[in-house]
Amino acid sequence: MRNKNLLNIAKDVVKLELESLKKLHSSIDGSFEKIIKTIINCKFGKVIVSGVGKSGIIAKKWSATLSSTGTPSFFLDASNASHGDMGQITSNDIIILISLSGESNELKNIIQYSSRNKNIKLIGITSKRDSILYKNSDVKFLLPSVKEAGPGNFVPTSSTTVQIALGDAIAITCMRYKKFGKLDFKKFHPSGALSIKLKTVEDLMLIGKRIPFIKENMSMKIALKNIAQKGFGALVVKNYKNKTTGIITDGDIKRLSNLKIDFRNLEIKKVMKRKPISVDKNMLAAQALSIMNSKKITSLCVHQNKNLNKTIGFIHIHTILNANIN
Repeated sequence: MRNKNLLNIAKDVVKLELESLKKLHSSIDGSFEKIIKTIINCKFGKVIVSGVGKSGIIAKKWSATLSSTGTPSFFLDASNASHGDMGQITSNDIIILISLSGESNELKNIIQYSSRNKNIKLIGITSKRDSILYKNSDVKFLLPSVKEAGPGNFVPTSSTTVQIALGDAIAITCMRYKKFGKLDFKKFHPSGALSIKLKTVEDLMLIGKRIPFIKENMSMKIALKNIAQKGFGALVVKNYKNKTTGIITDGDIKRLSNLKIDFRNLEIKKVMKRKPISVDKNMLAAQALSIMNSKKITSLCVHQNKNLNKTIGFIHIHTILNANIN
């Protein structure tokens, strides 16, 4: 088979799946809204997702995405449900069953179990309006009829793509409704590359006695000693009210040295730079690094809310780089 033919086959698969997604796009209606409201209103129960075969694999993905975006959820193996795992389902729970045919035998016991308890809501995701799942669901969504890729129209391809996309749409809509942001998302992803990207200034900054503070009425002689001892190349200057009034860096000291004047007995407040750049503790560390690079500085003061003159932390460029943030 020629390379050109191989590429054409691949493009045909993608084209069919794109067409399927367009059909799903047109199918998003009031039924989808009912699903979201049902999940959002689940205050005292769990969101349980189940399916069989390829739909079961996709159900696991749905559950994982929901959980990571602020909607606690777990996957229930449909086969094991009939052998004791049904006990995981309790009153006030929501069960989401995904089945293209809506007639999978493994799901029938779950459907029957949920119908006996009025406090359990069953959300059915299927492509068959006359199926057992569709008829017995409290909330239902009819998947569009799509053409599968490959000869014979029997390999689950376009249909599974549609199912995955629908799950993502549900999870992200719930996430946006709950105003679940990047800081919340970070709490659920403490490890890996994603966590690194979501680290904030607060995660890395120096606090308390580790902040290189110095009083503004001290002499530059003391500042020279402190800046060498601290090892950050900068000192945060504050007044007698403990308000941040300036910053002095080793770069400033070098410039003073080039002037060939004796500045060691001068008060720090006469030499320091006023209004040092300060960032909020909730800023992403990557953004703080960008500020340092653009301003050509190596450290930043850190404040909380809008209290710019109250330094609660100090962050150095090396700390950010050592955290593999770039």
